[in-house]
Amino acid sequence: MKKFVLISLLAVSFLPLRAGQIVTDSLWSRVLGVSVKFNVYLPDGFGKTERSYPAVYLLHGLTDTYTAWRERGGMRTVADELITSGEAAPMVIIMPNAGGPDVHKTWNGYFNMPGWRYEDFFFGELIPAVEAKYSCGGSKGRRAVMGLSMGGGGSVVYCQRHPDMFSSCYALSPWLDDKGHEVAGADDPQDKLSLVCQAVRDHSALDFLDNASDATLEQLRTVAWFTDCGDDDYLLHLSVSYHFKMKAAGIHHEFRVRNGVHNWEYWHLGLRLALPFASRSFE
Repeated sequence: MKKFVLISLLAVSFLPLRAGQIVTDSLWSRVLGVSVKFNVYLPDGFGKTERSYPAVYLLHGLTDTYTAWRERGGMRTVADELITSGEAAPMVIIMPNAGGPDVHKTWNGYFNMPGWRYEDFFFGELIPAVEAKYSCGGSKGRRAVMGLSMGGGGSVVYCQRHPDMFSSCYALSPWLDDKGHEVAGADDPQDKLSLVCQAVRDHSALDFLDNASDATLEQLRTVAWFTDCGDDDYLLHLSVSYHFKMKAAGIHHEFRVRNGVHNWEYWHLGLRLALPFASRSFE
């Protein structure tokens, strides 16, 4: 038996890697009045048949761009390895731009705010265009959203406000509220960091649960929820509060606290959990 297990493990370790590719694309947004760039991970074999794939929207954090998950999170390697091993289904992963490093002068955020209607762009323009072009998604059961920090909070709020659109949500170190000034903006109301901080407060995932109707809570139960935050993360208290509110509302919610802080080492490892979770939740 031991020899059989060892041989099986060795066989898996020498499987040829099913290498996907990442392409960079852009979409002119009438809503935002700008061209929005995004990266798309295409699994091995994409385009060789008429096959349609499930879609994952992978969101970046504050100060980052659409390139972060590729360049800093090693997402292509993670996706290739998980798909090769069978832990994740072949999928198309979309990484849209929603910010930049100059947070005081560059628009950041996934929510609608004065001068930046990103949520309208995301649901009204990005999803239809991307899924038509890349043969993916198409329904709630074939679509997931996940992200880190600002993108983690954005993922949660998107699923709260559009539970008919996503089968699952995986939030890494999510920025779920800013009433405690977890992220501090400037006093200048035109400062774009102040605007995104206000938008996070206005779209509080915690307040949403407090104010949700019974009908809304029932809809939330159709989504698979997972929150993953480090034990030394400065946003941990928000995830803890969110978890207990989800439990009080009778919504099943996976919650993990691993050793770590608010950094890429934590999120890179988290992606290895997030993609299989999304796969298990697809129809």
